[in-house]
Amino acid sequence: MPENTAAVLRAPRTPLVVESAPMPEPRADEVVVRVRAVAVNPVDWIIQGTGSVTYRWLPTPAVLGSDVAGEVVAVGSGVTRFAVGDRVFGLATGTDRGRDPRHEGAFQQYTALLERLTAPTPEGMSHEQAAVVPLAASTAACALFQPGHLGLPMPGRTSQVDGADDRGVVVVWGGSTSVGMNAVQLARAAGYDVVSTASPRNAATVRALGADVVVDHHDPDAVAQLVQGIAGRRVRGAVAIGTGSADACLRVLRRTGGDVLAMASTPVSLDGLAGRRRLFPAMVPVFTRIGLTMAGFTVRARRAGVRTGFIWGSSLRDDEVGHRLWAETLPQGLADGTLLPVPAPVVAGTGLDAVQGALDRQRAGVSAQKVVVTL
Repeated sequence: MPENTAAVLRAPRTPLVVESAPMPEPRADEVVVRVRAVAVNPVDWIIQGTGSVTYRWLPTPAVLGSDVAGEVVAVGSGVTRFAVGDRVFGLATGTDRGRDPRHEGAFQQYTALLERLTAPTPEGMSHEQAAVVPLAASTAACALFQPGHLGLPMPGRTSQVDGADDRGVVVVWGGSTSVGMNAVQLARAAGYDVVSTASPRNAATVRALGADVVVDHHDPDAVAQLVQGIAGRRVRGAVAIGTGSADACLRVLRRTGGDVLAMASTPVSLDGLAGRRRLFPAMVPVFTRIGLTMAGFTVRARRAGVRTGFIWGSSLRDDEVGHRLWAETLPQGLADGTLLPVPAPVVAGTGLDAVQGALDRQRAGVSAQKVVVTL
């Protein structure tokens, strides 16, 4: 029996420590994976730095991380899609409410993944490339396809689009982010036009993924340019990614008749709070600003007739969107090249000892890339 090790958050607001960990045994609907690459997301350092107030349900010691790629070493009794030795990637949901962060966390040598949130890694795709996909693609899919958000038909559904004149356009503010890149290409795969934002250096990348209009999000006239790019087409909704994006998207929707906004970011960044030595009293003005900003935004959205909601990427764990994304859309799209593993991985090190540095690097800021650690 192999031994397991993990990069463990032993207590809130402490550095990760590499230590021995229990070897996960697969439940009926799980596979156990020998992890070969993990990717880092902002939620990881947010949990580490603010978990005692933002993730109050999460017990410590905990293993963080959502993005996993590796090989199957054991399968549960009910698993039918995978066998020992298969190369796979998947979404670990151990930090969700009611889940087990030691059993399912990504930052360890061996972890358990739900079969329904796992897909085969296509031939020719590296573990590092596959590891960038899970949380970003899942979050984008929630925004685009869940009935509580834009509710668009998923790629492959014959009912999705009857003609080019009817398909309409999706607005993605933050098209060069991990979620934004996946939202752009998933919306295009579903048959919709996309208008988006990115910095000038990343604009070509976002266009290559399928956006027909890309404007500079720093430009004071970005909203007007997006409205001009929409050019009277029916707006199916907007996906807002990044601080300040929700307000900008609301202005676009008010001018174009769109009525649904899916939000992936808080109106005030938690970066400064996560870096403070003490949460209290620094948390008071931060959360006060978040509350006041959201209250004002909600009033404006209601007056404009725009339905809004925050996206929770792993909420597709038990719905039809998650099943279709992981059993059909991702395997087929990545295998035939209609979907790409984006953004590009940037390897921050090898081994669990490198995970803390990878979190710090992600928090410092990356552009059109995703920080990955190989194991």
